[in-house]
Amino acid sequence: MSKVVVFDHPLIQHKLSILRDEKTSVKVFRELISEIAMLMCYEATRDLPLEEVDVKTPVAVAKCHRIAGKKLAVVPILRAGLGMVDGMVSMMPNVKVGHIGLYRDPATKEPVKYYFKMPADIAERDVIVVDPMLATGGSAAAAIDFLKEAGAKHIKLMSIIGAPEGVAKMQKAHPDVDIFVAALDDHLNENAYIVPGLGDAGDRIFGTK
Repeated sequence: MSKVVVFDHPLIQHKLSILRDEKTSVKVFRELISEIAMLMCYEATRDLPLEEVDVKTPVAVAKCHRIAGKKLAVVPILRAGLGMVDGMVSMMPNVKVGHIGLYRDPATKEPVKYYFKMPADIAERDVIVVDPMLATGGSAAAAIDFLKEAGAKHIKLMSIIGAPEGVAKMQKAHPDVDIFVAALDDHLNENAYIVPGLGDAGDRIFGTK
């Protein structure tokens, strides 16, 4: 079974309190999404392997550590996931970015892929899928299905707010994918919105209704 990591860092929790506020402007909301993603990136990459290297300082040679040639990819689920990309890239400037676009079929209620563009070597990369909200878990589970079909083997999911229903869906569909959230909220309402949540993340990031 995958692990679920809920962040309790004071900086993340403080920023999350402002993010939830219905009075927070589009500009500030967008900035906070990116900042929280950047802070969460620390924990989501904690298991990256290191190698020891010698670095010549102005004084002497220091024994240091660098990431051991690990290839990474960040994959946002369109469109709200785009809000988390800049924060991730600021921490990992050489990371490659793929994109997955999904919509829900009105008849079957199942996610349908309308856009899928990945780095050519996605099968060789550790992938972090990003989407601000893990609500029903349907989109996240489908996105990871498509990634696995493309050859990706090492995948993590990073969301800012999760619902228990979404976590359960993900763990059933992909027990090998660890989940990272800044908060695990109470439940989904009748419209599949996370409660208390923060509303529609995509609308609040891009200023749409």
